[in-house]
Amino acid sequence: MFGALTVAAALAAVPATAQASPDSLRAAYRAQVTPRLTPPDSEAARYGAMAVAALRDAGAAMSQAQYLVLVDRNPRVQAVFIYWVAANAEAQLIGASPASTGSPRGFDHFETPLGVFAHTPDNPDYRAEGTYNANGIRGYGAKGMRVFDLGWQQARRLWGQGGIGTMRLLMHATDPARLEPRLGTVQSKGCIRIADSLNKLIDEYGLLDADYLALQSDGVPQWVLPARQQPEPDAGRYIVVIDSQASRRPDWARPMRAKAPAAPSRDRKSP
Repeated sequence: MFGALTVAAALAAVPATAQASPDSLRAAYRAQVTPRLTPPDSEAARYGAMAVAALRDAGAAMSQAQYLVLVDRNPRVQAVFIYWVAANAEAQLIGASPASTGSPRGFDHFETPLGVFAHTPDNPDYRAEGTYNANGIRGYGAKGMRVFDLGWQQARRLWGQGGIGTMRLLMHATDPARLEPRLGTVQSKGCIRIADSLNKLIDEYGLLDADYLALQSDGVPQWVLPARQQPEPDAGRYIVVIDSQASRRPDWARPMRAKAPAAPSRDRKSP
């Protein structure tokens, strides 16, 4: 599941920096990202422990603190979390939001695979063109949204005879008008859909760009990085997908929907 760079080599390639406090990023999450979820402290700790366990089981060394993205693909949860994980494996929640993963709704749909996936330039990211498909949908979101490419992965087919097939695993924004309101439910063909504002936060602060930043610091230009990126010193590289086996939707995982505008008054005297 990891790219050609070994975990140890990739970690060694990142220049040493002062430890960043996650507090400022937590405040930025609250200010910039919508919709958000607010899991109670006990749930935040439980999910953090699952993220650390997945990293350990995958052999992903945590020799220094770093940020990571955790996704619960469980159909009753459908959530994405940003964690800061210290070198001693302590995980602190930065923020959480609704997400969408693989839905069994038709041809070429896959179950989003479980595991620890390294985000490296071996599978170069790109940016959404913002064009509409035949159904009037901007599949990767508005123009310029970052598409985080995790390469070809084995996953369970959700159509036909089932079995295991190969899919391109991406994490990306979605159509802000028509599909973003559906985050929190299974919707995708297997990729991880997140909100436009969360995509921007991960991109702006370089939370998954450790390997991209290491190459850039070595003089290898990385065009996909934002010109005004403000990367966190503890930039990471891992997206972790789990299934919490939840049997019902937790109250905290119910996305807060925007209130519909009031219907026009039928009173002719109203403005």
